[in-house]
Amino acid sequence: MTDHHHPTQFIVIGLDDSPAPYLPPSIQVLIREGKVFSGGLRHHDIISAFLPEGAEWIDITVPLDAVFARYEAYDHIVVFASGDPLFFGFANTIRRRLPEARIQLYPTFNSLQTLAHRLVMPYDDMRTVSLTGRPWHEFDRALIERTPKMGILTDREHTPAAIARRMLDYGYTHYTMYVGEHLGNPERERIRRLELQEAAELTFEYPNCLIVHQYPDTYTPTHPGARISLPPLGIPDEEFELLDGRTRMITKAPIRLLTLSALELNRRVSFWDVGFCTGSVSIEAKLQFPHLHVTSFEIRPEGQRLMEVNSRRFGTPGITILIGDFLEADLDTISRPDAVFIGGHGGHLKEMIARISHYLLPGGCIVFNSVSEESKSLFIEGIKETGLRLLSGTRIAVNEYNPIEILKAEQQ
Repeated sequence: MTDHHHPTQFIVIGLDDSPAPYLPPSIQVLIREGKVFSGGLRHHDIISAFLPEGAEWIDITVPLDAVFARYEAYDHIVVFASGDPLFFGFANTIRRRLPEARIQLYPTFNSLQTLAHRLVMPYDDMRTVSLTGRPWHEFDRALIERTPKMGILTDREHTPAAIARRMLDYGYTHYTMYVGEHLGNPERERIRRLELQEAAELTFEYPNCLIVHQYPDTYTPTHPGARISLPPLGIPDEEFELLDGRTRMITKAPIRLLTLSALELNRRVSFWDVGFCTGSVSIEAKLQFPHLHVTSFEIRPEGQRLMEVNSRRFGTPGITILIGDFLEADLDTISRPDAVFIGGHGGHLKEMIARISHYLLPGGCIVFNSVSEESKSLFIEGIKETGLRLLSGTRIAVNEYNPIEILKAEQQ
């Protein structure tokens, strides 16, 4: 049993998918001397022939709390993990949960390294994205940033086909996909070079990983689809699909840019766009600040289609769309914002401010574009009643439209 005055020692050994792995003599000694072992079910299948008689095995399955509770009973554990245990691997989990633990690492190549080796593809310029048990956010960010080469770790939901479909949906057609299945398994390993349209229709065996690589400028794809270039700062209004074609129902490009500047999105994490209508503010925010988590609210049901059309038109995945009355929405399941833009209020501005202030993080801000003295007064009253701090505003007129005052308040 563990002497709790001494941290547990973990020997973490990386494996590939070979059913008969080569283990150097030094690692075989570590295994022979071990008594308690741990790993996934697949690792147990691979390594069981090497385990000493009477070995205890702790399966690594979710929830991990139960796994680490069992670890507490031992002072020495040999753990088997995939590839390089520090590369989105289990050694990171040990370090995070047990900062005092002593860890010795014996890695092998991670799956993306192995795939690059099989392809004889340099990978020093490759950006890595893990979708294993994670949302799309970092992958969407890499797409929006026009990353030319990505190595992607998958899971059973974020499959190569699902990834290809997402890229195609948002116009990122100018990539080739390389998929590796069962890497390291001499009987089942398979590597394929695919166009995204092909990959979107196929099924793949798990485990797998993939690399997507932009076409070089000299390469002409066999299917249509121009390279998506980053839209200019300030997308022209006429390029958006509008609500019933109404040009007054969009935040005009100059106002949009001043609004984004007031929100200081470069230093924010979670942005709410309340009353998004065409989605122009959300889309411009996500394009210019791809790190942002953007949640967009609209009471009109037709807003769903508008946002989907416009976000695909400008290659902007990852915007969360919530249709319905903001005042009745369940906000407790959404990441709290540190920046909020009120683009529409339906005559309930003060109620919206009160609700937003309940969720707005300290130091976070609300920005509202006032088109009249009445709405300006309501905003100021709402800010004072909720205890937020009113900051200086900016007044601007665009063409024949009425002057707009960009108002801002901050959570103290």
